[in-house]
Amino acid sequence: LSADCSFTCHYRCRALVQLDCGGPPGAGDEDDGNEQVLEKDTNVDEPSEWEKTELDQAQVEKRIKEYNSQINSNLFMSLNKDGSYTGFIKVQLKLVRPVSVPATKRVPSLQAGRPHPQGVKRRTSFYLPKGTVKHLHILSHTRASEVIDALLRKFTVIDNPRKFALFERSEKDEQVYLRKLGDDEQPLRLRLLAGPSEKVLSFVLKENETGEVNWDAFTLPELHNFLLILQREEEEHVRRLRHRYARCRQKMQEAL
Repeated sequence: LSADCSFTCHYRCRALVQLDCGGPPGAGDEDDGNEQVLEKDTNVDEPSEWEKTELDQAQVEKRIKEYNSQINSNLFMSLNKDGSYTGFIKVQLKLVRPVSVPATKRVPSLQAGRPHPQGVKRRTSFYLPKGTVKHLHILSHTRASEVIDALLRKFTVIDNPRKFALFERSEKDEQVYLRKLGDDEQPLRLRLLAGPSEKVLSFVLKENETGEVNWDAFTLPELHNFLLILQREEEEHVRRLRHRYARCRQKMQEAL
C-alpha cells in the first residue's frame, strides 16, 4: 500500500509497479540487481482452456501419440492396459523462503560411563538455488498434493506440505498467467491436454500463502471482489465433488 496514492497490489508484484506518486525524484528507479521474471499479468481466477476437457479412451491414445511425436527427448508418455497412462512433468521450484531438512549433530556425552556419543536430531534451513528444476515420473491419476509430497521427499524437506502449492504457468499475448492447482487436480492430465510446450503450460512450486489477512485494510469494492472470487472457488469445488461422485455412481451401476 502506497501512502501517496493508496494503490493496492500483490506483495510479489510490488517491485514491478512504477507510479508517479509525487515522491522524491528518482525514487523507485534504482535497480536492486535481483533477477526478476517479467510477468505483465498474473491471473489466478480464470480457468485454463483445457481444465474442463474430458477425453475418452480413444482420444487419450490419440493425444499420447501426438504428444510423443512433438517432444525432442525420451520423456515419453505411455498408455497402460487399464486405461491409465504414465509420463514426466517438469516442475520449477521458485521458493523465496528457506526450507528445512533433517540433520544430525554428534554431541559428546558429558556423563561418565557413556563411551559413545549421543545423536541429537536437529533441523537445518537453507535456500534452494534459483531456477531449481525437477523431473517427476508420475501416473495420470497422480494428484497435485502427491506431486508436492514427492518433490519434498526428493529434496528431503521436512516442512509441512501444506506450506507449498503447485501452480500452472502459461504465457499468452505477452502476459503470464498463474493458477494454483487444487489438491485433487492431475498434473499429467493437464500436461497431456496442453501438449509439450512450456509456454503453453509449465508447473511451478511456490509457497502457499496462508497467513492471516487484515480485512479491515481493504475498501468495500475490494471486499466485494474477494467475495466473488470465494464464491467462484466454492462453486468450482462443488462441481468437482459432484463430478467425482457421479463417476463413482456410474462405475457402481456398471458393476451391478
